[in-house]
Amino acid sequence: MDHKPVQTNKVGGSPFKGILGWVDDRLPIFRMFKHEYLDFQVPKSLNYFWSFGGILMFCLLGLIVSGLVLGMHYKPDADDAFNSVEHIMRDVNYGWLLRYFHMNLASFFFIAVYLHIFRAMYFGSYKDPRQVMWLIGIVIFFLMVATAFLGYTLPWGQMSLWGATVITNLVSAVPFVGEPIVTWLWGGYSVGDPTVNRFYVLHWLLAFVILGIVILHVIALHITGSNNPSGIEPKDTRDTVTFHPYTTMKDVFFMSVFFLVFAFFVFFAPNILGHPDNYIPANPIVTPEHIVPEWYFLPFYAILRAIPDKLGGVVAMVSAIAILGLLPWLDRSKIRSCIFRPMHRQWFIIFVLNFFLLMYIGAMPATGIYVTLGQIGTAYWFAYFLLIVPINSIFEKPKPMPKSIHEYLEWKKQGKIKNVFKWMK
Repeated sequence: MDHKPVQTNKVGGSPFKGILGWVDDRLPIFRMFKHEYLDFQVPKSLNYFWSFGGILMFCLLGLIVSGLVLGMHYKPDADDAFNSVEHIMRDVNYGWLLRYFHMNLASFFFIAVYLHIFRAMYFGSYKDPRQVMWLIGIVIFFLMVATAFLGYTLPWGQMSLWGATVITNLVSAVPFVGEPIVTWLWGGYSVGDPTVNRFYVLHWLLAFVILGIVILHVIALHITGSNNPSGIEPKDTRDTVTFHPYTTMKDVFFMSVFFLVFAFFVFFAPNILGHPDNYIPANPIVTPEHIVPEWYFLPFYAILRAIPDKLGGVVAMVSAIAILGLLPWLDRSKIRSCIFRPMHRQWFIIFVLNFFLLMYIGAMPATGIYVTLGQIGTAYWFAYFLLIVPINSIFEKPKPMPKSIHEYLEWKKQGKIKNVFKWMK
């Protein structure tokens, strides 16, 4: 009786030699990294705006590592939290640097993510086939907002206490489930010691959830490939280059510039992006004259205050972010990039200016002209998505487009294409 030989997986085939080759033959992680990152094909027209993805990854890892070290000295207790932060600043070796690094990196994380979102909107990176990647990005942003809010409360200064009180109270406006959720978050019937414990645990938990979803975001990117300023999909090898060394060198340069600016804030202006009231110990008896969140929440805080009804304000604030997820279906134009969509570009620039207007309004008292301006800004925010983008995508006449990325680059050399962001080469 004949016996068939047993089929086994053969060891071999690694492009590496020595120890790396031995490991890679048995666990091909180095081969996968080389294929998915070093040899990964990207459009050759990418500019510095595409460096923000890498910047965000380094920011996230920096926040997790610095947060881990800070957590070794922090006490999540309403009576000791503020003093433990002061202990970190004054007594722990380089504790001041760790605290300022973590605090300012959170702000620069949001700077990078806002620029990342605006870049995606300007160049149409949310369009087919990248809808899932865009939706994952919106989920990450929601988690970022929640994580940053929880982290802002941990120093337990005046603004931490009252910010936690005001924001968590908003959840009570949600019918049926609002009150139980607030009671669970507080750990009782008012903001206190159990609240600090819960926020500390949730802050850590969400940080690692973000890291996991970011990995999904990167996987989605590698499946669909990267968009580019022209909005044209690569046709052949003339349209692409390997990620290394072409894109990595550009990313390393721009990351160096970004983190150089970040270092200036850490060493020379570490508190300029914070609020002075948060250096006063939390006091539930004394209410600050003007309660404001961190600067990166201000546009959505302005939208919240623009609606006179409490529940309506909460719905508007959450919807202002969630509506970004509908953009791939609201924008029906077949052209991705604003370079070839002059009318859409103008409306988008107004949208960005409106974002900064809302940021300013959010920092001002909710009185007088600021209320009116906040309502106008809120109206434009939603009108942009629900009216302007759908209508404009139907009736707009785009400019003539090149047939390929390499033709697009030739047009740029010849001066046929005028881009608002041409300085971001």
